[in-house]
Amino acid sequence: MLFGRKDRNPIRIADKKVVEWKYTTCGYCSTGCSIEVGLNAEGNAVASRGHAEADVNRGKLCIKGIFEHELFDSAGRGDKPLVRDKTFDAYQESTWDAALDTMADKIKGIQEKYGRDSFAVVSTGQILTEEFYTLGKLVRGCIGTNNYDGNTTLCMASAVSGYKRSFGSDGPPGCYEDFDHTDCLIAWGSNLPEQHPIIYWRLKEALEKRKFPLIVVDPRVTMLAQFADIHLPITPGTDVVLMNSLMHVILDEGLEDRAYIEAHCNNFEALAEEVAKWDPVRAQRVCGIDEDTIRNVARLYAKSGRAMSIWTMGINQSTHGSDGVTGINSLNLITGNIGKPGGTSLSITGQCNAMGTREWSSCSGLPGYRALENPEHREEIAKFWGIDSSFFPEKRGLFQTDIFPAIETGQIKGLWLVATNPMTSMPNTARTRKILEKLDFLVVQDCYSDVETTEYAHMFLPAAVWAEKTGTFTNTERRYNLVRPAVKPKNTSKADFDIFRELATRFENGQKIHFPETPSGAFEEMKQLSKGAGRTLDISGMSHDKIEQARGIQWPYREGAEGLKGDQRLYTDGKFQTENGKANLIPLAFVDNNEVPCDEYPFWMNSGRVVEHFHGRTRTGKLGNLNKFSPTPYMEMNPDAAKKLGIKHQSYVRIVSRRGDAVVLVQLTQRVPSNMVFIPFHFYDCVNRVSLGLLDPYSRQPAFKQCSVKIEHVDQDEAGRLNVERRSF
Repeated sequence: MLFGRKDRNPIRIADKKVVEWKYTTCGYCSTGCSIEVGLNAEGNAVASRGHAEADVNRGKLCIKGIFEHELFDSAGRGDKPLVRDKTFDAYQESTWDAALDTMADKIKGIQEKYGRDSFAVVSTGQILTEEFYTLGKLVRGCIGTNNYDGNTTLCMASAVSGYKRSFGSDGPPGCYEDFDHTDCLIAWGSNLPEQHPIIYWRLKEALEKRKFPLIVVDPRVTMLAQFADIHLPITPGTDVVLMNSLMHVILDEGLEDRAYIEAHCNNFEALAEEVAKWDPVRAQRVCGIDEDTIRNVARLYAKSGRAMSIWTMGINQSTHGSDGVTGINSLNLITGNIGKPGGTSLSITGQCNAMGTREWSSCSGLPGYRALENPEHREEIAKFWGIDSSFFPEKRGLFQTDIFPAIETGQIKGLWLVATNPMTSMPNTARTRKILEKLDFLVVQDCYSDVETTEYAHMFLPAAVWAEKTGTFTNTERRYNLVRPAVKPKNTSKADFDIFRELATRFENGQKIHFPETPSGAFEEMKQLSKGAGRTLDISGMSHDKIEQARGIQWPYREGAEGLKGDQRLYTDGKFQTENGKANLIPLAFVDNNEVPCDEYPFWMNSGRVVEHFHGRTRTGKLGNLNKFSPTPYMEMNPDAAKKLGIKHQSYVRIVSRRGDAVVLVQLTQRVPSNMVFIPFHFYDCVNRVSLGLLDPYSRQPAFKQCSVKIEHVDQDEAGRLNVERRSF
C-alpha cells in the first residue's frame, strides 16, 4: 500500500502477511483499548491494530499499542527459573518444581523464625484480574502475611484513599462519554496527549463537536496545557489551596447547588468554615495563581450546567495527594456534579490493571472492596474459601512504601516482587538498593530476567507476558475487557495464574482452599463474591465470552442484566457507600511540608511521562520503534536559567539533590519556568536518584513531583560514555 505522491518518495507500508487476527486488550496504560494481534502463517505475531467495534478506542491505538506485538520476542525475556544462594554467585537454571519447593521452604523458614509478617509481598498493576484474585487467595489464605501491597501505591493510592474518604468506597464514578456531555473541564496535573493518547483523542473529538472551556492546572506548559483555554501554572504542591479558593468563591457568590448539598452531603458547615479562610487574595500568594483568574475559573465551573474534573499523577504523587482528591470531589459535590452525564470526578488510572488490583487483589483488604477491619467481611471470605476467619488479620498491614523501611529496620526478612521493579520505581534509589541488599530472601517474578532488581534477588521466576495469557483488565472507567492469548508463553515461562496456583499447593491452607484450574473458573468465583444488595462492584452478569462480544463491559453489571452494557456512572441516585448514604465534604487545612527551592538547591524538579515510554521502560526500552524517539534521560530547562549558568542546549549536566545525583542531557524550552526543571521518570538510575518521596499521610503515596535540586557542569566526554552504557540492553 502506498501513501503520498508517486514522484515524492511515497510511504510504503509493508505487507506483514497476516493470516489470522487474535482479539485481546492492550497491556500498557489504563485506557483499555481493544487490540488485535496479527499472526503470520508460522504463528508468529507480526502486527497490531485497534479494534474498530470497541467503544473505548474505536479502531485507534497509540504508538505503544501499534508495536505491542513486538513484546513477545523482545530482548531479555526470562524463560527458565533461576536460583542462587546468599553469596550471590551466578544464577543457576532450575526446574519449576525445584524452584517453587525452595521458595515455599524459604518463606516458611523465615516466618517460623521471625513471625508470619516477616515475609512481604509486593505485586503490580500489570497482571490479569483473575491472577490478582488468585494471588490474594494465596497471600491472605495460605502464606498469611499481612505485609502485602501493590506497586499501585506509587500511582493510584491517593485516588483510592480520596474516593473512600469522600464517597465511602473506591471506584471512579464517571466515564469517557462524560466528555461528550460536559460544559466545562478542569484537568488537574494531567497531560493526556502523552499519558493516555486515546483518552485525549476522545476529549479532542468531543471538543470538536461541541466547544466547552478546557482548563489545565499544571506547573509546566504540557501539551494539554498548550491546547487549553486557560492554563494555571500552579506552584508545585499547592493544589489544595487553589481548590479551597475556588470553593471559597463559589460559596461566597452563592453559586453552589444548595439543594444537592442538603440532600446528599455531610459536613457542609465545616467545609464552608475552612474554605472561608482562603479568599483569592490570600490564596494567590501561596499557589501562584492570580486572584482574578481564580474567580473567573470558579465562576466558569459553577455556572456550567455540567462540569467535570480529571486528574492523574500531578495530584496523586504529592504529600497532599489524598486531600487533593477529596478537594476535587468536594468541588464537584457542592456544584452538584456527581453521577450525571458530563458532571463527574474522574481519576485517570495509570497501569493497565491498577483497577483490577484495587478490586480483587486483597492488597488493602479482601476481595471485592471488602475490609479486613470488618469482621463480617472476614467471616464471609473465610467461609467462601474454606478456612478459619482467625487466619486473617483484623486490619491491613504495611503499604509498599512502609514495607521497604521495615526491611531497613529488620522487621521484614523476605520479599516477593511480582511484576514490579523498585530499583526504577521507588524514590531515593540509593536507599532502595541498600534495603534490597539486607534481605535474607528476595524473589523477582517478571517477564524479563534483566530487570534491575534481579541483580539483588536470590530467585527469578519467568512469567508469561500480556497476550500469552487469558483473563481480564479493568480500565479507568470500570470497564472489564478480555485478554486472549495470541501466542504461547516463551519456552518454560508460565502465566502468573499458574505460578500462584502451584505455589499454593506447598502450604497447609493450600490443601483446604480450592484454586480453580482456569482463569475463567477464578472469574466465576469473583462473580459470586460480587453479588450483594447495595454493592457497586457487581460483575455477576458478566462472562469472558460476553465481555469479548461487547468489547468491554462496565460495572456494575448485575446478574440478569439485559443487553451488553453496564452502568456508565456511579451515584446517579445520590446514594453513596457511607453509613448514612451521603457523601462527605472534607475540610482541607493546608500544611506546607514540601521541599522547596532554596539558595543551595534553587530549582524545583518535576517529573512525568513521555508518549513513547511506559513506566520503567522494562518493555518499551526494548522496542526500537519506541526507544529511538526517547533513548536517553533528558531534562527540560528554561533558556534564561540556562544562560545564567552557562549551560548549552544538548549538553550534559549533573542534577543534585540532598539524596543523590544523576547525569542528564539538557533540552532548552520555554515549557518550564526559570526556577524549574522537568525530567521524564522512565529512566533507570536517573530521576529517582534525586527524588524525595515524602509520603502522603492517608495513602502513603510518595511525592515524586516536588523536590529541590541544583545543577552542575560535568565533563561532556565522560557523560557521553555513560549515556552510551545506559542505552545498552
